[in-house]
Amino acid sequence: MALEVRPVASKRDLTTFIKLPWRLYRNEPHWVPPLISERRSFLDRRKNPWFEHGEAQYFLAWRDGRAVGRITAQVDHVLNEFQDNRWGLFGFFECEDDPRTAAALLDAAEQWLRGRGRDRMVGPADFTMNDECGVLVEGFKLDPIVLTNWTKPYYPRLIESAGLVRAMDTLMWHLEISGRDRVHPTIWRVAERVESKYGITVRPMRKKDINAEIDRFLEVYNEAWERNWGFSPLTENEVRHYAKTLKPILDEHWAFVAEKDGETVGAALSVPDYNQVFKRMNGRILPFGWLQFLLHRRKIDRVRVFALGVKREWQHTGVAARFYELHFDSAEVTPQTYGEMGWILETNKSMNRAMEGMGGRVVRRYRLFEKLFDADAIPSIAPADPVST
Repeated sequence: MALEVRPVASKRDLTTFIKLPWRLYRNEPHWVPPLISERRSFLDRRKNPWFEHGEAQYFLAWRDGRAVGRITAQVDHVLNEFQDNRWGLFGFFECEDDPRTAAALLDAAEQWLRGRGRDRMVGPADFTMNDECGVLVEGFKLDPIVLTNWTKPYYPRLIESAGLVRAMDTLMWHLEISGRDRVHPTIWRVAERVESKYGITVRPMRKKDINAEIDRFLEVYNEAWERNWGFSPLTENEVRHYAKTLKPILDEHWAFVAEKDGETVGAALSVPDYNQVFKRMNGRILPFGWLQFLLHRRKIDRVRVFALGVKREWQHTGVAARFYELHFDSAEVTPQTYGEMGWILETNKSMNRAMEGMGGRVVRRYRLFEKLFDADAIPSIAPADPVST
């Protein structure tokens, strides 16, 4: 049958783009449906502040009048400037188990990126490494934790068959945060000295002062992660958007700020695993989604460490150990007794060693791929932008 890859060019196309995973994953017990309204807002160029410094094209693959795959191609100018590179990215990759369809989707993304002067294609990332990224290569028997995805086991094969190669793996570590005897005793000794030796205090974030707290978090985040492969710093507007999104699920038991004489030196943000609730809502808030949310949110028993970082000049003080200790304290007064630390680059030896010291184990691995372009083959005319999304 004829296969065609076309840009998303209408609101109807965008709805098809968003809802395609429901058909592909309908028999997958571990897939967690995203909220449709959130996905629509995230992809809206007028609502997502990423589009203040990024541009993207959405594609659908069609066969015999039915959507059989999707992909985005995007250019993040903040990433390119910060990393001093000419990367283009692809994301939101979903596809039937058909190498021809996958190749056509990835080729459409490649041609769009070539037309914008990129020298390689890296992904998947939705839209950046700060968002959901990678395809699953290990851990298929587990439900994904919040802010991560569960992808088809055949995706790595499809992507490699289209000529891409592995660029980087990221790791998700399982941590039991009950039973302190699992943790290397050195971590507790280091945590004890943070205030007495260095004068650093660590306190919970204040939800009522969320904007100021997120400012403090941003200050740490953009410095502590700046050396990470593929890192793109968050802008102030993006952080404000994240704050608005996360506020309903933020729990003061799981968010901390470290300060020294009024200066923010570290921050840790964990969130309860609302995927345990979203799985029951099937992507919809109405008519019964809110009922599921209210009934089951108090039963959430794990957290995701979204980010835990310390400014470089303070990393020797044990602030990270103090953050770990406070997670154990919170587990004693909340329903959450375990969680996942992620993601961590496979090349980040210090953080991976720390997870081992905490008694953690790797439970899931995600993979990002890349393809370098032949500079002589870059087309002179780029494909047209979508009419409206």
